[in-house]
Amino acid sequence: MLHPLDELAARSQRLAALFYNRLLMFRKILIANRGEIAVRVIRACREMGIASVAVFSDVDRASLHVSLADEAYPIGPAAAAESYLNIPKILDVAGRSGAQAIHPGYGFLSENPRFARACTQAGIKFIGPPASAMELMGSKTRARQAMQAAAVPMVPGSARGLSLAEAQELAPRIGFPVMIKAAAGGGGKGMRLVGSASELKSAFETAQSEARRAFNDDEVYLEKFIENPRHIEIQVLGDEHGNLVYLGERECSIQRRHQKVVEEAPSAVVDEDLRKRMGSVAVQAARSAGYCNAGTVEFLVDRKHNFYFLEMNTRLQVEHPVTELVTGLDLVQMQLRIAAGENLPFGQEEVKLRGHAIECRVYAEDADNNFFPSPGKIARLVRPSGPGVREDSGVYEGWTVPLDYDPMLSKLIVHAPSRASAIARMRRALDEYFIDGIKTNLPLFRRILDHPDFQSASIDTGFLDRLLSSRPPAKATGNGALEIAAISAAFFAATAGPPVNVSNRRRQTDQPDRSSAWKRAGRLEGTERP
Repeated sequence: MLHPLDELAARSQRLAALFYNRLLMFRKILIANRGEIAVRVIRACREMGIASVAVFSDVDRASLHVSLADEAYPIGPAAAAESYLNIPKILDVAGRSGAQAIHPGYGFLSENPRFARACTQAGIKFIGPPASAMELMGSKTRARQAMQAAAVPMVPGSARGLSLAEAQELAPRIGFPVMIKAAAGGGGKGMRLVGSASELKSAFETAQSEARRAFNDDEVYLEKFIENPRHIEIQVLGDEHGNLVYLGERECSIQRRHQKVVEEAPSAVVDEDLRKRMGSVAVQAARSAGYCNAGTVEFLVDRKHNFYFLEMNTRLQVEHPVTELVTGLDLVQMQLRIAAGENLPFGQEEVKLRGHAIECRVYAEDADNNFFPSPGKIARLVRPSGPGVREDSGVYEGWTVPLDYDPMLSKLIVHAPSRASAIARMRRALDEYFIDGIKTNLPLFRRILDHPDFQSASIDTGFLDRLLSSRPPAKATGNGALEIAAISAAFFAATAGPPVNVSNRRRQTDQPDRSSAWKRAGRLEGTERP
């Protein structure tokens, strides 16, 4: 037990630290992004008493993030190059608004070291890692060289860009199949799977051409293709004083064209020993790059649970909410505190994982028509709610989804004590989610969650491709259809004006079908819904 004077001194130190941190904390932050991530950062700022500044293109004038921010400024036409990627315009708004820091969100300028340096030169804090770390880890070949030097487990392949002749020499030595990857790439661009030597030349030239168009950089490298791996990533968090921790893993194997669709935390195949080994390697990788703030180290994990470094994302990830739910931490607020110079308030031994979380990325796209984008006006929107359900959204009823940007509408996230209960909760939340006026990929999630392999966690990065190539399940019949119809009918009833007189309806049950339009629509919805 502390002596009263010692206790008073300790309390004084805590109060002094709190006062000092408040002096350091930013008073106003600009969010250089749009959509749900801009809304997410604005809400974190609001809770911390920080004023928020939004920027918007002409087509985003009526967007949710614009109305939620304390201030909002136009930055140009819809084309991203003239608005959200226009560094001078964004810095001009930061200067005029008096913003002391910029949060880049994800995408757009979030992993652009030129932007990070431009912020520093303008006297504005960039909320993210230093530009040097972004440059090192942003180039896949430079990252591989750095990770090899740090003794991080690697997929066999080249550590630098190759010519066609060099690729033709290396590929047989590491063994087919191989992957050709763009050094500056991401999101599956500039990436080709090669099954034999006869395919190599064509695939190499195609990957180079695609990389040149997407990244203005045609450097490509070669990697051994790991068949049916899991894609598992480790969230790292570091302050500017050398403290680094890992916050557990995320299972990201449900992918389409190398783009994540469903994420989970923790992974069903990662035990405490594997988590500790992967986490230690992730921290080692981040430290070797001089990294601070939030970042993600991605790995491929084979069937024998060997893991290999894939890449590092030097920003906040789309799927960060599942980590927030199982750790109890607000990663966006942690980013702001770290950028303001605060120390991490906990050590590795204090990080505990609780329960299971699942996230579904909801897009305005038609999964039955090769995932064709579905812009347009959201005519009706009913959001899921209830225990353990979270929706990070950037849309509202009546808003028009533009064609100019990524079609993500929202992220639906659930948290429950176990994986099985999280799946059940997500299925319930999906049944409550209703978006009308545009096509969405909501039906696809029901197929994924209902699949026996997903329920048993027998998944890998090829799971979704196999699911999509198989015949969809038969449409609901019997009691299942009636249950879905009842849910739909309840929705239409809630939005169709005065309530129906139940006693009067009962007297009409033995008459011809004179049921109201909402009930007929509900029955139709129930029988046609996948």
